[in-house]
Amino acid sequence: MTDRWARAEERYRAREADRRYPRRDDWGLDPRAPRAEEPMAEPVSWDDYDDDTNVIPRYEDEVPEAEPEPAAAPRRVGQRGAAAERGDAKPSGRGRPAGRGKASGRGKKSRIASRKAAERKRRRRNMWVVGAVFALLVVAAGGFAGYKVMSSFTPAADFAGPPGELVVVQVHPGDTATQIAAVMHERGVVASSEAFYEAAVQNTGMNSVQPGYYAIGERSPAADAVAALVGGQSRVGNVVVSEGRLLHDKHDVGTGGRYDGIYRKIAEASCVGPDGRCVTYEELDAAGASLDLAGLGVPAWAMQAVSECPDRARQLEGLIAAGTWDFDPTGTPQEILRQLITTSVQAYESTGLLQSGADTELSPYETLIAASLVEREAKPEDMGKVARVIVNRLQVGQMLQFDSTVNYTLDTTEVATTDADRARVTAWNTYAMEGLPKTPIAAPSVAALEAVENPEPGAWLYFVTVDKQGTTKFTDSYQEHLRLVTQAQSSGILDSSRSGSGG
Repeated sequence: MTDRWARAEERYRAREADRRYPRRDDWGLDPRAPRAEEPMAEPVSWDDYDDDTNVIPRYEDEVPEAEPEPAAAPRRVGQRGAAAERGDAKPSGRGRPAGRGKASGRGKKSRIASRKAAERKRRRRNMWVVGAVFALLVVAAGGFAGYKVMSSFTPAADFAGPPGELVVVQVHPGDTATQIAAVMHERGVVASSEAFYEAAVQNTGMNSVQPGYYAIGERSPAADAVAALVGGQSRVGNVVVSEGRLLHDKHDVGTGGRYDGIYRKIAEASCVGPDGRCVTYEELDAAGASLDLAGLGVPAWAMQAVSECPDRARQLEGLIAAGTWDFDPTGTPQEILRQLITTSVQAYESTGLLQSGADTELSPYETLIAASLVEREAKPEDMGKVARVIVNRLQVGQMLQFDSTVNYTLDTTEVATTDADRARVTAWNTYAMEGLPKTPIAAPSVAALEAVENPEPGAWLYFVTVDKQGTTKFTDSYQEHLRLVTQAQSSGILDSSRSGSGG
């Protein structure tokens, strides 16, 4: 207040000096003197003086919302308030009383400014959050990249050897090196799939690995496991069934040598390791005679005929097809037979077996029986004609009279048969019965099966092999057939080493 009064007194003295000693400019006018046309300004009152020193500047967006002022008590005109009488009153905005409209405008601006300030604060907070997340992602990516780089310098886990007990692993058709590596690791053959894969990609023989089962020692070094797989010596459960092979062993009449049956071949292929246990011929024979036909994998289209087989030991004849098959050697005899029969049935049905019979009038199982006869009687180039002979004879009710059906139940066999053999009544001897045998007499090939499904057109009823080169002649005349039989006898084809003549 002292400064305020001092400045006011100084200005008052300046005005008094100008009034007493007026100064004139070049125009002859005193800018401080009142003009004639204008009335003399009223002396400034202390209450009207605008003291700029008490005005504190404020930013509009920081002005808080004005609160309503309490209503003042009424007073008389000209009455000054107690504060004015004390000299404490302050001018309200350059001598103008603050109005309600201005207070309302300030309040609105204050609210808008508050919202903008809050929005700016929220945006800054979101930017910090996004920045923090981005930083975490960058750090995580860098860490992962560093891990991969470090891993590339760390060798994959591997066993030092030597290999332990043999483990049987399966390679499925279409398996990649990565999939094989995973199986090897799961079965405990190698310490890690990475080690096996690294060894596999360095061995070009991996491209020739065949699907099947392999016996490899557990805890093997990866390189040794790959070498065992590629070498082929570790393969187990792989059996080759030749065309026309029977389930049981046969012996040659002349030499006495054993002609191994399918059961014998399976038993040999089931051995795991030089000292490992093998499924025996006798175990397979017993399993094949089981009444649990579904458990053996017998298909529905063969179930009735197989259940009516007069000899249980022969009931599965023909259901294991000729070909190369894989089976799990660690399975039981029943499981092994079911696996082989199931695979063979799929091969049979792929030829259209279930849709055949419109021309031949044969059921799927009868078609399989006829195919086994074709397999035993004909060379591949003659299969279509031999199939037609079978169909023609069945349709006219003529006996088939095939020597192969006579030999089927004999322990010792040859091409020619004796009169005694042909007179022997069995469920398979077509010299002593009409129609087809009760079961197939051998494992037919797919070619033989297709020949019966679509036999070559012709009226043939007879055929005979006339020389040792396998030349076969076909005819529909019985007289011509007798002439061809004589020719075959002259060449020694139908001579029996026992007794009697061929027919």
